[in-house]
Amino acid sequence: MKGEIHAVGLDIGTSRVRCVIGEATSGNAMKIVGVGDSESKGLRRGIVTSAEAVAESVRKALNDAERSSGLEAGSAVVNLSGEHFRGDNKSGVVAVAGAGREISDEDVDRAIESASAIQLPSGWEIFDRLPQEFIIDGQDGITEPVGMSGTRLEALVHVVSGPSAGRQNLEKAVRRAGLEVERMILEPLAAAEATLTDDDKEYGCAVVNIGSEITSMMIFGRGAVQHTSVFPFGGLHFTKDIAVGLRVSIQEANKIKHLHGCVAGFLLDDEERKETIEIQPVGRSELRGLSREILCDIMQPRAIELLQHVAQEAAATGAQIPGGVVLTGGGSMARGMVEIAEQVFDAPTRAGFLEPSYFGGLAAEVRTPVWAVACGLALSSMRMQQKSGAGSGRSGVVGWFENIREKFR
Repeated sequence: MKGEIHAVGLDIGTSRVRCVIGEATSGNAMKIVGVGDSESKGLRRGIVTSAEAVAESVRKALNDAERSSGLEAGSAVVNLSGEHFRGDNKSGVVAVAGAGREISDEDVDRAIESASAIQLPSGWEIFDRLPQEFIIDGQDGITEPVGMSGTRLEALVHVVSGPSAGRQNLEKAVRRAGLEVERMILEPLAAAEATLTDDDKEYGCAVVNIGSEITSMMIFGRGAVQHTSVFPFGGLHFTKDIAVGLRVSIQEANKIKHLHGCVAGFLLDDEERKETIEIQPVGRSELRGLSREILCDIMQPRAIELLQHVAQEAAATGAQIPGGVVLTGGGSMARGMVEIAEQVFDAPTRAGFLEPSYFGGLAAEVRTPVWAVACGLALSSMRMQQKSGAGSGRSGVVGWFENIREKFR
């Protein structure tokens, strides 16, 4: 990076590309100094279909962010997305070899490597190793084993894997846009960085990031990632339903969704139910009227269906989420999504706005859940730079996420 830039987050989605430039302030907060976004092209379900189209979209978002900040970026932390990711909870055990049986960084690395020794399909690789806890001579719940004494160290690790080609092609597209890739972070993990507190992760909650074509869920508990799932659906399903149901173009359906969409009929008052929207069916020059109640009748069943898939996956894990569900991504912005999700999950649900204590500067301009991933990517970059530069940082398993992720790149 050049100048005084501390962190750049680049969220490359199917519908939009968002870029956030931030710099460190006193404490762990990040001052957002530049933001930019552009229409995304050349990407489908997180997979690059045209590297040049992706690069052009990245350039536009990056140029906007650089222009608003007055700075120039050389590298960025980029989101990792795709429908074929898999998360597995694994364990690995090693004998402590150090003098006096004191556990060292090398012992921890070996334990995590042991847990990560899994059989992968051809063309797959491990994207992330996220330590959950460590067990020393049968004593569990340990988050910082280095310096402790013992003879047997066991690591419980959440291992995320997926096809390597998708990551490689996205990195090439970003480099074609003139940026180096610092590292890549899973979308729900980035969203969690921007919206969750350490207490949220400790007590248990689920982050559900609803993109245009992909929805991802990450469940936290005891300060660590307990489960990761990816689903091949998102906000684009609402658009397609509207286009088919009303006989309008995809562009018109998307406009109707954003301006008038609601997925919870019980939120509409009597006046809103009768309110008429003018639409223009494909191939016709005349406009016709549509009540908002009918539009809601089209969108609500789809919202329930999509959220039920995610809720069933969460229930199948057996994980407890007393902290509730946090919705991020563009697909979460439809009116009524939080209320419907609360009913479907039977758990407290909120929109994933940026955690106020983490951000300053232009944070008010990007406070909506659609910016959670981009801001989380930048924040993660800043925290890692602070840790590597000052030798100190966040404690516990949350800090281990960042340390270990770097060690195994």
